[in-house]
Amino acid sequence: MPAVARLALLIGLLVSSPLALARGPLTETGELQGAPWRIDVPDDWNGELVMLAHGFEPAGTPRATAWPANEATPALLGAGYAVAQSGYSRQGWAVAEGVADTERLREHFITRHPDTRRTWILGYSMGGAVAIASLEQHGGHYAGGVSLCGANLPGEALAGELLTTLVAFDYFFPDAQGLPAGGLASTATGDLPQMQVYQGVAAALQTKPDVAQRLASRLEVSTDDLAGAISLHALVFHDMAKRSGGMPIGNRQTTYRGFGDDDAFNAGVKRYTADPAAQASFSGQPVLTGALHRPLVIQFNHRDPTITPRMQAIYPRLAAQAGATPAPTVLPAAGAGHCGFSDAETLAALKTLADQVAATPAP
Repeated sequence: MPAVARLALLIGLLVSSPLALARGPLTETGELQGAPWRIDVPDDWNGELVMLAHGFEPAGTPRATAWPANEATPALLGAGYAVAQSGYSRQGWAVAEGVADTERLREHFITRHPDTRRTWILGYSMGGAVAIASLEQHGGHYAGGVSLCGANLPGEALAGELLTTLVAFDYFFPDAQGLPAGGLASTATGDLPQMQVYQGVAAALQTKPDVAQRLASRLEVSTDDLAGAISLHALVFHDMAKRSGGMPIGNRQTTYRGFGDDDAFNAGVKRYTADPAAQASFSGQPVLTGALHRPLVIQFNHRDPTITPRMQAIYPRLAAQAGATPAPTVLPAAGAGHCGFSDAETLAALKTLADQVAATPAP
């Protein structure tokens, strides 16, 4: 065979072989069962993969043709990791889809890169719940996981927190201008543009500063963040209701505390009954039991108006009740706001996880 032909054959074999695909730098994008995805492999790949789970994406948000890189991607690539990230096959509160689509992409990556040494999962915000649910359901495929600013609580618990916000606002501001007569918890709110909801909430709060302060204290946010937190809670709650086909949770049996005159509040707050079919459809979105068998690192931000201290405490408590081995490691808060982590803080959390794995016998 002539030398040129032999060279062409060698190049062809290298390009088509899984080993060659494991060499970087490499960026690939595509779609798997309706979920856009992206894979990046650095030139100096350390043989380890980070599955990166993104947060809540409002339904109807325009998407780029190729799934874009998360802001943390360059730092992870610079540290030597390959990064694979799914855009999920559904927008909105899509934890179930996020888990399935992330697992599908992980399998795709390993098929193309069989020499991968270890796989980690790292998620932000709603992606934190995707990361933890993936560890609980597919833990055998991961060395461990990191949840940053994560919504680390079962779907029913989160929906209950959101509904509390909405009915409390409706109790204190029953005639808010620019909002539906039925209040924020009514289905009509789910059809409004998000900016209109925010503006209506913000204007109402300004009419009763003392009540706004009381509400902010109970919801564990600052008064400056209150309008944004309430309108976000409305957005997510009504997304949950739409995807489940009705009211996913009720508050008939809920006794509220911390709103001032609690007797008057409980007597006057509007009550809702969960739609049975919607409740069954929504139940366990996500299913989080606390039954972990892989190391997990959790970290939140200072003054997070989205995932408040009350929400942050739920998963560690579940893990303790389930006897998780090892128990999750909750790092001290870093940064500020919601998902306000620097690249260095993200890498430090991942390093903490890797150090724990190195010191822990494999199950």
